[in-house]
Amino acid sequence: MTNLTVDVLIAGGGLVGGTLACGLAVAGFSVCVVDVQDPADGLNAAFDGRASAIALSSKRVLDGLGLWALMEPETAPINEIRVSDADSLFFLHYDREDVGAEAFGFMVENRSIRKALAKRFNDFNNLTVCAPARISDLERNPGNVRVTLDDGRTVTARLIIGAEGRRSPTREHAGIKITNWSYKQTGIVCTVAHEYSHDNVAHEHFLTAGPFAILPLTNNRSSIVWTERDALVPGLMALNDKEFLRELKDRFGDFLGELKVVGSRWAYPLSLQYAERTIDHRLILAGDAAHGMHPIAGQGLNMGLRDVAVLAEVLSDARRLGLDPGNGTSLNAYERWRRFDNTLMLIMTDVLNRLFSNDIEPVRLARDLGLATVNKIPPLKKVFMQHAMVLAGELPRLMRGDPL
Repeated sequence: MTNLTVDVLIAGGGLVGGTLACGLAVAGFSVCVVDVQDPADGLNAAFDGRASAIALSSKRVLDGLGLWALMEPETAPINEIRVSDADSLFFLHYDREDVGAEAFGFMVENRSIRKALAKRFNDFNNLTVCAPARISDLERNPGNVRVTLDDGRTVTARLIIGAEGRRSPTREHAGIKITNWSYKQTGIVCTVAHEYSHDNVAHEHFLTAGPFAILPLTNNRSSIVWTERDALVPGLMALNDKEFLRELKDRFGDFLGELKVVGSRWAYPLSLQYAERTIDHRLILAGDAAHGMHPIAGQGLNMGLRDVAVLAEVLSDARRLGLDPGNGTSLNAYERWRRFDNTLMLIMTDVLNRLFSNDIEPVRLARDLGLATVNKIPPLKKVFMQHAMVLAGELPRLMRGDPL
């Protein structure tokens, strides 16, 4: 049996938990990551069709933690965004040059992020990975947290951070309640190769069933996030490749020429979920363990990385003062900073989905006029572009491009 003592234990070493581990290691904390999957497996992972949108502010976080350079060759910038509504002639167009940005964001395959994390983990002497492993027992005592893993090892820390996703066992252990509801929609995710260049333009096309997003990847490929009514999804997923491509083309159109699905197809039930609080005694929630939103604005991972940036700043500031990372002052600071921001984004994505996922004529007319109005008023459009880059609100140091 191995006994390990660290400053911070992170349950979940995925995109959010892994990035947080790097942030805290950079700040000088001793960190242990426990995950059911060995991060090293990601070094040779095959492309599975999944990709993520990284906003400009999130790119700064990854850059500041030494991760961006490891994934940058496999990223595609989003230089323009075009938002359209069904067959309406009205649209909203964003161009990065209007705000002088290097890009609104970037698209990257999830496996590229995982590979970067696995490589970066090896750079730290103060970061230990216990994987594949599960936490079989968790004790939160007055002065520490003690966990027992399913292989018999024990880890003692000052603070545990739950970053295991929507079904977080850490959150359940703390008895933190969640509020959630289903949108009765499913997101079908896949990647297509196409004949013509996408010119680094992202398309968000609103259909009656929900948004259909075409997001630029490298090598003449695009990531598809296709929102569909739950009842239709089993039939769509059961189609053979030729039939599925035909259904996809009906929604995609022919503006990028011939299409071919590359990699696997995935289907995810869509729902809104948020925890009633993100802290408890010597415990913090981050990423989807704290909040899960509709992918309509592509901000799920970005809000998780904002959790990372805030948490790394709050804890590193406490460390400079010689404070215990699990003390209530640090936890409360994180809760206050993230609560309003997360709630605002959850409400915004919920309202957008309800507004655009219907075919009621007066609502269609109102939203089309709204798109046209925003498109014609530069100051208002600039505000929306700032939100697209996740540059609104009080930014933590990493999101401003400053060191911890």
